[in-house]
Amino acid sequence: MRYDFASDNTAGMAPEALDALVRANAGYQRAYGADDHTARAAELVRQKLDADAEVRFVFSGTAANSIALSMLAQPFEAVLAHQAAHVCTDETGAPGFFGHGVGLIGLPGFSGKIDIKALKSALDEPIVGHRQPPAALSLTQATEYGAVYSVDELRRLIEPVKAKGYGVHMDGARLANAAAAGFDLTEIARLGVDVLVLGGAKAGGLCTEALVMFDKSLARRVDNRLKQAGQVSSKTRFLAAPLLGLLESGAWEGHAAHANLMAERLAEAVVKRTRFVLAHPVEANTVFVRMPEDAHQRLLAEGWACYRFDDGSVRFVCSWSTTEETVEELAFAMARGQ
Repeated sequence: MRYDFASDNTAGMAPEALDALVRANAGYQRAYGADDHTARAAELVRQKLDADAEVRFVFSGTAANSIALSMLAQPFEAVLAHQAAHVCTDETGAPGFFGHGVGLIGLPGFSGKIDIKALKSALDEPIVGHRQPPAALSLTQATEYGAVYSVDELRRLIEPVKAKGYGVHMDGARLANAAAAGFDLTEIARLGVDVLVLGGAKAGGLCTEALVMFDKSLARRVDNRLKQAGQVSSKTRFLAAPLLGLLESGAWEGHAAHANLMAERLAEAVVKRTRFVLAHPVEANTVFVRMPEDAHQRLLAEGWACYRFDDGSVRFVCSWSTTEETVEELAFAMARGQ
């Protein structure tokens, strides 16, 4: 089975990330995040976002998202999110686990973008004692369906949430792809996002995600919270270094731009050379294709790993390591036999 397009998690580490990891292995460094590599990586994150923030590096996006949400909602409250968001569909109740009961309220919207009318309707729901009221909003950029929110779209969603006094979280597992597509990272803090998860794994790093707290009050005793959750590494430099290498070299966005371009090339081939149709606009590094089950099974039988998603379409994900030749090979396989 070939996993070229199964997920951007199936690719190895980008050279810039791997080189930085090797450099971090030389000599001795202070433990538990007090090392120079971690400090430098945190500073580059702040520079990239043009914001003062507390930054910590954790082992996974699931932990980062869940701990972030537990900062914004009490156990008897809930978080509003798109119904297809990773926190709702792929984290096995982790937000509730880390939040000691925090709930999730799924909202509709095309291509993973929350529908503004649905959000306002949820915000207008009366608070009663028999269900968890919303206390925060979770946004995904780029979305699970590869859509990229514009700054104005985010503002329209965030403003009514902030008017209620609620918190805002952003899942940025593929934030690099959104940035490469033109999204201005410096707007995130100015929009009122309280805590961001800045992705490293899907950008070509190791397994690291950066927990970025723009609301620095959220960082009160955060190290105790992370330690209790098993998210403090004794050798934090090995978490921070791959992301440091990507940020220092410009490869964090550069590789994402390449992945986006490969997705665009694949989408063009699907439209021009097959009878299949695209299920969603291709704005980042993922391509969703409407295809019958027999066509999907044929690709699987030929060794192409690709997954049928929640909406029934088949997902293909391009990564930093996707080549034009591999895109052409997949496109040929998709067109063959039609």
